[in-house]
Amino acid sequence: MPVVTFDYEDFISLLGKKIKKEEMLKKIPMIGAEIEKADGNEISVEFFPDRPDLLSIEGIARAMRSFLEIELGMKKYEVMEPKIEMKVEESVKEVRPYVSAAIIRNVKMTDELVASVMELQEKLHLSIGKERKKMAIGVHNLDAVVPPFTYKGVKPNEIKFVPLGKAQEMNLEEILLKHEKGIKYAHLLEGKKLYPIIVDKNENVLSFPPIINGELTAVDLYTENIFIDVTGTEKMAVENALNIIATAFAERGGKLEKVKIIDEERRVTPNLIPEEREVDINYASKILGMDVKKYAVKSLQKMGYDAFMDGDMVKVKIPPWRVDILHAIDLVEDMAIGYGYEKFQPKLPEEMTFGKGVSFRKLHDILLGLGFIEVVTLSLSNKEDQFQKMNVREKEIVEIENPVTTKHSCLRLSLLPSLLEILSKNKHNELPQAIYEIGEVVDIQNKMAKNFVYLAGVKISAKTGFTECKSLVEAIMRNLGIDATIKEKKHDSFIEGRCASIWHDGEIGYFGELHPMVIINFELEHPIIAFEMNVEKLLSLSEEK
Repeated sequence: MPVVTFDYEDFISLLGKKIKKEEMLKKIPMIGAEIEKADGNEISVEFFPDRPDLLSIEGIARAMRSFLEIELGMKKYEVMEPKIEMKVEESVKEVRPYVSAAIIRNVKMTDELVASVMELQEKLHLSIGKERKKMAIGVHNLDAVVPPFTYKGVKPNEIKFVPLGKAQEMNLEEILLKHEKGIKYAHLLEGKKLYPIIVDKNENVLSFPPIINGELTAVDLYTENIFIDVTGTEKMAVENALNIIATAFAERGGKLEKVKIIDEERRVTPNLIPEEREVDINYASKILGMDVKKYAVKSLQKMGYDAFMDGDMVKVKIPPWRVDILHAIDLVEDMAIGYGYEKFQPKLPEEMTFGKGVSFRKLHDILLGLGFIEVVTLSLSNKEDQFQKMNVREKEIVEIENPVTTKHSCLRLSLLPSLLEILSKNKHNELPQAIYEIGEVVDIQNKMAKNFVYLAGVKISAKTGFTECKSLVEAIMRNLGIDATIKEKKHDSFIEGRCASIWHDGEIGYFGELHPMVIINFELEHPIIAFEMNVEKLLSLSEEK
């Protein structure tokens, strides 16, 4: 977990109230942290990674002001209207498409602020940025350059500048080959024909994201006005990081100013408008095991929210730096923290209950006994494997918004494509080959995504066919004690007339001999039989029997 190191006196100056160090060391862990070290005035605190807004002394002080009721509710920052523009050119869209920016004016730079910003920047790179892949931050001396700024893509040898920490000019390709930061992060631009760059009105380079800033805009103790850029491949990560680092500067007395981003749609950043949500007080009370109606608003205010009651609902305004709030349960957790875990009275369970694990041991034993070998594949798949290769019509499926690869762009609807992929990678091995998997699939029913556990198996052999598959399925049913009926079924993945449904008060699954087109699509050459069944239905019917 990330560790933040700071000076006690610096913390007290940001907190705005004198409290003893011993008391502070007791209070900070209550918001979700652990004191790692307290050596004199130097304090190191380990925070849970779900709170990136607490990765700086400025963020900790802001949170503790609310928690200690020095300044209840959400911190408000005055943000000046934009005077500076940044143009985003189409050339950068295929490389690193998202950018946000902010201006901080009248900054009083100190050694503590410089150290804090550098530490926060790197911790955000690791957490939100995923080692700068999703986003990277640049902090610049605004007075060293001339707005407006341009974010564009350029050829590796097209432009030269002096990178941070160096004395001589280098082009972008040289930076990736020779500069220590270039060597470390070169893989993020691997295969790109153009590289991202931020320049000013006179083509002076501010930044070569996500690699290195220019020496021209290096920040020092004499810097008064700061320009922050955040670029990346994920829009939300970019915007969240900017809100956190910009408000950290504001905590030190800097004046925030928006930047006008000229893209397909004109916008201004940072966007510090709070998100509004609501929590059902009955839901919160049930989760926490007590009536929290009297405490909910005050508890949330202590955690830095603006909140008020509206009937049985708590209306909540979420600060833009609280990027960890994804669901109502997160707000309920903060109610508990604000109320104080030490105030909860432990209770013994009111009823004795006896649970049992869900075991697939019987299914495994049956399949192993029938000569199948278990495999485990990824739950991520792609539309081509799930639909086109299986020769079936495409339907609604759960897709990944920003997939790392096109191979893993959705959640699987069926286990069979994954099993056929395994067979295609084992063509060099002797036949017959029989493999099975018990795993989760996700199907959309009534516009809701639902998880199901399926059992699927495939067998490839020069002589296999529908009759053998029917025998295998009947053996599975017999060993589970299920009296199932076999009905004719039409399925485009299977040869017509050689596919059947397994039926008992509804369809349990299906089986048959795969269509030659499907076999060819997976680059296989021999007949394949396959079956797929709903495990929950199988085990339920087996237990009834």
